[in-house]
Amino acid sequence: MTAIDVRGAEYAANREAMLAKLADLEAEHAKALAGGGEKYRARHRDRGKLLARERVELLLDPDTPFLELSPLAAWGSDYPVGASMVTGIGVVAGVECVITANDPTVRGGASNPWTLKKALRANEIAFANRLPCISLVESGGADLPSQKEIFIPGGALFRDLTRLSAAGIPTIAVVFGNSTAGGAYVPGMSDHVIMIEERSKVFLGGPPLVKMATGEESDDESLGGARMHARTSGLADYFAVDEPDALRQARRVVARLNWRKAHPAPPHPVVPPRHDPEELLGIVPGDLRTPFDPREVIARIVDGVDGADGADASDGSDGSGGSGFDEFKPLYGPSLVTAWARLAGYPLGVLANAQGVLFSEESQKAAQFIQLANQRDVPLLFLHNTTGYMVGKEYEQGGIVKHGSMMINAVSNSRVPHLSVLLGASYGAGHYGMCGRAYDPRFLFAWPSAKSAVMGPQQLAGVLSIVARQSAAANGQPYDDEADAALRSMVEQQIESESLPMFLSGRLYDDGVIDPRDTRTVLGLCLSAIHTAPVEGARGGFGVFRM
Repeated sequence: MTAIDVRGAEYAANREAMLAKLADLEAEHAKALAGGGEKYRARHRDRGKLLARERVELLLDPDTPFLELSPLAAWGSDYPVGASMVTGIGVVAGVECVITANDPTVRGGASNPWTLKKALRANEIAFANRLPCISLVESGGADLPSQKEIFIPGGALFRDLTRLSAAGIPTIAVVFGNSTAGGAYVPGMSDHVIMIEERSKVFLGGPPLVKMATGEESDDESLGGARMHARTSGLADYFAVDEPDALRQARRVVARLNWRKAHPAPPHPVVPPRHDPEELLGIVPGDLRTPFDPREVIARIVDGVDGADGADASDGSDGSGGSGFDEFKPLYGPSLVTAWARLAGYPLGVLANAQGVLFSEESQKAAQFIQLANQRDVPLLFLHNTTGYMVGKEYEQGGIVKHGSMMINAVSNSRVPHLSVLLGASYGAGHYGMCGRAYDPRFLFAWPSAKSAVMGPQQLAGVLSIVARQSAAANGQPYDDEADAALRSMVEQQIESESLPMFLSGRLYDDGVIDPRDTRTVLGLCLSAIHTAPVEGARGGFGVFRM
């Protein structure tokens, strides 16, 4: 049963606010899709080359989805939105793979600091989920004006490739153009390398650098062309005649990997949610100070009930909200909903903030729920809408520090895969307890309605005002109320802008800002990818719980 009135004024207002945010999001995504702009896209095409996303599309199995990751990387910085690279997860020859593709229409595919962060995040996802990694390479190397931010941390890219290989996770490089200087080590350290006749150029130093360093005269082909590497150096394992042929050969390489998922497909039938995911647009209020029931969100993203469950949740009387989830401790710690469910057929434990604030009871309930999920090897989904842990004398004396720490301890030491979605507020230590970025969720996404910071803008500005007022009083100085009002306004605006999802996504604090209606699809793709690696919970080792 649902309490959402899709014909009501409140629902309509929430939906309108969400659609406005989605329109803003689409405009920013369009900047990433545009790459270096029409001039450089046209120049690239005139050279007979495919664009980065076209290469990805030809690589993927027909009619299969591509989960693009970090599309807003570098948003709000001096670098183009998207960070001159496409990354994501897609199916190649029936195998889920992490794919990275340089965008050569943006400064020749040169890597800036955000490109590096985005590539490292893709490698992290490949390693954690044991997904083969395919690099579609065309890059002039580091963006030299920003080398001070790239050179030293950039070595991790090559370290990652060797560690993936050492862990038995296949790495494949398809070279479409230049792969020079440090970039030459991407094919150099990949398990399989495909190069294209008269297109691929792989060398540590191009002809001008060789001339400066040694005085030797050389040309691109003899120094690092595909034919030379296929016949002489042996760097190229496969020799392609053009880009489509290179992508065809990459698909054949993946088909011959004999790659298998650690877990078979789930045995349960996939039953659509009982309630329409389209309705997710009108659930979260435009003003996050207005509470909403997260059960309404859960009911629209998890699998519905089928006869095999042995229950009929059509009236919601079992605590399932009319869809296929069963609440754990529904009467205890009601500000946090904990529930067992399935999504895309996979078992799932869900933790969702109900009224924003986490009290001692919610913290203890969460810790127990996380332990149970680890006992049963069940992945966990965290749905954020929290202002943090409760403060005040009564709550401090009641042990909120101990109990909040217990929840964070459980999250920190849990070994089952975690997924996080920021629906609304995600402030303070509540962000940590709900498995924020610092707690290594396998994937973390945000809705356009989300906000995240150390605390809300008004609260933070108010704290600074109180401290300044007390300092003035302690020094016997008068307090300038007019200056205080200006300071509070400035701080509120700054914190508000820095807590918005596009700002945070630009810094790769999440893996993307998604349309609420796509949440189920996105999480289903993530759960499938996660089950390529073994899903095993902690059977102990949670550290000391302060009781």
